Amino acid sequence: MFEGFRESLAHLMDRRTTPEARRSGLVAMRQTLVQARMGLDDLRAGISATRQRLEAEQRELETVRRRKGLAAGIDDQETVRIASEYETRHDERAEVLRQKLAAQEAELHLVEREVAAMTADLKRANAGMAPEGGDRASIDAAARRDVDEMLGARDDVASEIDALGRANARNARSADAERQLAELKRRMGK
Repeated sequence: MFEGFRESLAHLMDRRTTPEARRSGLVAMRQTLVQARMGLDDLRAGISATRQRLEAEQRELETVRRRKGLAAGIDDQETVRIASEYETRHDERAEVLRQKLAAQEAELHLVEREVAAMTADLKRANAGMAPEGGDRASIDAAARRDVDEMLGARDDVASEIDALGRANARNARSADAERQLAELKRRMGK
């Protein structure tokens, strides 16, 4: 998305592009930027869900280890063996979730930088300037403020974004509940 955004922006800034085409292209790019910001919210929600799953997996691991210790204390070898198997499973799942969380956080930081750059480039294009050059930090900060003001001024867009965010969160909670129910049924043998 980001590479296409930059290519389109460079094409729009070409002197041969008509002002009407430039305006319509900038509107489309503004919409792309709004979608990218919504994508950031989805990434943040995914990170939150992964953290919750990791915490739950770590709690399960602690419980299994505690039970294994209790079983070893009363010399119940069968329970120790079963607890060891579950300990290995939960430990592996927790490790995978740690790796997933690290990857998601790295992706979020990358996308945040890209969105900031897109915002700055779009602001410069709206001002009729080339997308490169200038003091990048100040351009990024000013562009973020401008886009935030633009989005804040349009209550309908902001409310739509909020509604989509709430719907995504609701869907994620529902999917997590379904997953937990299926896991519970599987454990109960149904």
